[in-house]
Amino acid sequence: MARAFLGLGSNLGDRVAHLRTAVAALPDLVATSPVYETDPVGGPEDQSAFLNLVAELDTDLDARALLEVCRALEQAAARVRDVRWGPRTLDVDVLLIEGATVDEPDLQVPHPRMGERRFVLAPLADLAPDLVTTEHRQHVPPGSRQSGGERAARPAGTDDAHAGHVAARTRVRGTERTTAPPARPRAGRPPRRRASGRP
Repeated sequence: MARAFLGLGSNLGDRVAHLRTAVAALPDLVATSPVYETDPVGGPEDQSAFLNLVAELDTDLDARALLEVCRALEQAAARVRDVRWGPRTLDVDVLLIEGATVDEPDLQVPHPRMGERRFVLAPLADLAPDLVTTEHRQHVPPGSRQSGGERAARPAGTDDAHAGHVAARTRVRGTERTTAPPARPRAGRPPRRRASGRP
């Protein structure tokens, strides 16, 4: 078993529903980060803001199998790939797998641009601060509320009528439970959501 981290985002249609459905379908899920609302990076200028989160898995699946999981989730959300970095119902990426390095034409692990994206680093730091290097941390200021290329990587609270209500079905070594929606993050570091009672 290895720790693996997937990045999920949506900026088209019912963003909350797309994320909620995708998270519920993830195999070997351990925890999800708080949800962040971020401005698009690249692509058409008139896109809507994204909702982003990172999911942590404890899995036997290798990088290729996880990529297939990502593609299946995107297909289930009816993602259309007609414009590079354009609006999408769902975007799911393999960010990293502990102990694994992959460099293939259609799959690179760790994700080659994750260290430049605050919408990835901020939620990843909530789940696995040990995996966010000192070099990475220059992209994640205190509170994770500012983001160079993007206008903001801001925690989305429960009163935003969207991201705070992405509940996760969590499997922990044969048990299954549903984690409660996160409380509204306070100033500073957003709260971490992890299933209680993990052995």
